[in-house]
Amino acid sequence: MERKIHKINANGKILGRLASEIAVLLQGKRKIGYRPNIDGGDIVEVTDVGAITVTGQKLTQKKYYRHSTYPGGFREDILKERLANNPAFVLRNAVYHMLPTNRLRERMIKRLKFI
Repeated sequence: MERKIHKINANGKILGRLASEIAVLLQGKRKIGYRPNIDGGDIVEVTDVGAITVTGQKLTQKKYYRHSTYPGGFREDILKERLANNPAFVLRNAVYHMLPTNRLRERMIKRLKFI
């Protein structure tokens, strides 16, 4: 199996559309010999992640939740804060949830690189 390297510049691209394009490349769906039970996707390198755009009111309305498992350990961040602090997390999280939920998902997401 031969893996190609796709270099994508994220400057000015919309988050969801970019994430779905990356998910298709990681799965290898555009290859002739695609099979869903074989990990035959390509490597994707994304540059300029901090310049991703989002549409609508998502910057202020979309929230990320986490809990430390301790009492009172519930935390929430809005998309605007996450993009300012760690834009790679936002894109990786979007791509991760677009990949199929199976044993191959962890291997696929490891081929997503941020430069």
